[in-house]
Formats: sequence, C-alpha cells, structure tokens
Amino acid sequence: MLNPISSLDFNLDRLSPPTATSAIRTAAPAAATSAAAAPVNFTDVLAQVSGSAISDLKAGEAASIAGMEGKMSVQQVVEAVMTAEKSLQTALAVRDKVVSAYQEIGRMAI
Repeated sequence: MLNPISSLDFNLDRLSPPTATSAIRTAAPAAATSAAAAPVNFTDVLAQVSGSAISDLKAGEAASIAGMEGKMSVQQVVEAVMTAEKSLQTALAVRDKVVSAYQEIGRMAI
C-alpha cells in the first residue's frame, strides 16, 4: 500500500530550509510505515507546516533585531531573513491555492 503523505513530506522538505521541524518531517514517514493503521490528518499536517512558517518568521524578526543591536553577524541575519521570506512565500502560495480551490467549488454546477 502506498503512503500518500510521503510525497507531501518530500515536497515540504524541498520548500523549506533544514530546521528542527524538518527532522520531524523526515521522521514522520518512518513512523507512518510502522503504524499503518494510524491515519494522518490533513489538518494536523497543515497546522504543523503553518507552525513552522510562523516560527521561521519570528526567528527572522528576532535575528534582524539582534543584528541591529550588533548581537548577530550580517550573514546570520541575512540567512534568517531569507528563510523567513521563503516560508512566507510558501504560505502565500498555499493560501492562493486554497482560495482558488474554494472559488472553483463555488463555480461547480449542481
């Protein structure tokens, strides 16, 4: 039996930079194969991804403040801000797809 979430996890790892949450994502397929009876809830996956994006945005903001205070190097600040930007772009792309799907459902003939 194929695991439909494994391909989703692979794509999520390609979209976001390696962080502590990517270790959780890579561990999820192994856990899913060992416990095949436990279904994965789409809401939980979406909550995990949005939580990761929020933490990336907070880390980018904290890094930019630390950089302005001279507590962080410019390279570290740029890396954190670029990670936050990538997470924000991913979140916006997901939002656009959800809105598009909702509009498509609204246009369906009954």
